[in-house]
Order: sequence, then structure tokens, then C-alpha cells
Amino acid sequence: MKLWVNGGLRDAETALVSVLDHGLTVGDGVFETVKAERGETFALTLHLERLARSARGLGLPEPDLDEVRRACAAVLAANPVELGRLRITYTGGLSPLGSERGDAGTSLVVAVGATSRRADTTAVITVPWTRNERGALTGLKTTSYAENVVALARAREQGATEALFANTVGQLCEGTGSNVFVVIDGTLHTPPVSSGCLAGITRALAVQWTGARETELPLDVLETADEIFLTSTLRDVQGVHRVDGRPLTAEPGPVTAKAMRIFDERAAMDRDPRLG
Repeated sequence: MKLWVNGGLRDAETALVSVLDHGLTVGDGVFETVKAERGETFALTLHLERLARSARGLGLPEPDLDEVRRACAAVLAANPVELGRLRITYTGGLSPLGSERGDAGTSLVVAVGATSRRADTTAVITVPWTRNERGALTGLKTTSYAENVVALARAREQGATEALFANTVGQLCEGTGSNVFVVIDGTLHTPPVSSGCLAGITRALAVQWTGARETELPLDVLETADEIFLTSTLRDVQGVHRVDGRPLTAEPGPVTAKAMRIFDERAAMDRDPRLG
């Protein structure tokens, strides 16, 4: 495997960043996960725009997006995969121990790993921890993911692939790495970004392409919703057949199935879509 590390391709065995990189010591970094199919990325421009927004929100220097594009192309060319998870990581770089950044410059790492297509439906759980809709990192895709690691481990223990959070006022928010949609009386809803959820790229495209409404929803809507589905870069649109102990239909419901079909068709027509 070859990775892009700070300016060029490196073999995995020699691809190194400092153990004092701020992304490692304090989680001072941002990242994007991009789907790649047979060397072709999906929605790369939207992902790079969010990478830049996250970097600005964290106070990092603006990333050189032309370099990031070159890095993505080089990594995909060097590592042919049928379906891949392309990971772009951008951190505060070599810094002193503690929260203060150093002046050695940022670090950029791009890597790809093979993955497989997700199942049409999955099981999810809810967790007792909350998202802070008013936090300093709210809405930023940062490398500070330990909370998600803990929640996802609990989901795995219960036979699920995702854990869903409420925010501090009890509203449905998001998953560890996904956004959530619910169907109520035939109408499709998803929590607004103001709930504290990440402004997912797949979420935004699904809203635009399906006409879903952005609605403040209580967490317990999951107990009564007719259908539930998740969106994320590697899930695309994925139905939910169980939430906690509540079973839903084994196959995607009619609204979910339509959303899946629309997303697949629109994504196939335009590999670098725009919003608006």
C-alpha cells in the first residue's frame, strides 16, 4: 500500500508523521472520507469544501485543495480497488505537548482501503450520551472521535452497526458516522443542522434529491416512525430494520426504497454533484 504523506507517496512501512503531531496528541485535526469506485471519487468537491470549512472552524490554516486533489488521484492510482474508503486527514502538525500549536506547519495524509457494499438494511441503537449542539466543534468533522468509538462499540455489542444520539435538549441528532432520516405519515424528515448534527454530504444530497424536510424531532420519534434510514459516504442510503428492541420491516420500506433508487440514479449521472 502507498499513502500520501506531506508532499508525496510513501510505502505504508515508511509513511511516517511525528509522534508529536498535534492530531495524535490532542486530536487537533480534520478529515474527510470519500467513496471511490474503480479509481473514481464521488462528490469530491463537496468533501473538499467541507474539509476547508472544518479546518477554518478549528483555526487551522486553509488546506491547499489542489494538493489534496493531486494526493487523492495519486493514492487511487497507486492502490487500485473496486470500492474504496479514501481518507483525507489534515492536522495541526508537529507541536509542543499540550493544546498550543507549534509553528512547523500542518500535516496532510491521504490513504485508501478496500471496503464492501453495505447491506440494504441494518440495526441501530440509541445511546444515553448526547451531542452538544452549542459546542466549539459542533458541525466540524474533526479527528476527535473517541466518543464515537465508545458509542459504536456499544452498538456492536448489541448486534447493531450504528448508535444514534440525541442532543442536549432531547432532539434526535445523528449517528456516530451517519445522519438519520425518518418517515412519518408518508413524509420524509431529517434533523436540521441546528440540532448539532454534522452537515453530511450524503445527507445534503439526499435532502436535495428527495425533497426531505429538515425538522426538529424528539428522540422518541424512533419509537413510532414508519420507516427509518441512515445516510453516509459509504452507506449511501441504508434502511433500518431494528432500532433498540423495536423491529421494523426486514426490507426497506417504500419511501426508503424510493430514496435509495433516487440516490443511486442521481449519483450515477453525476460523480461530482453540487448543492443548490
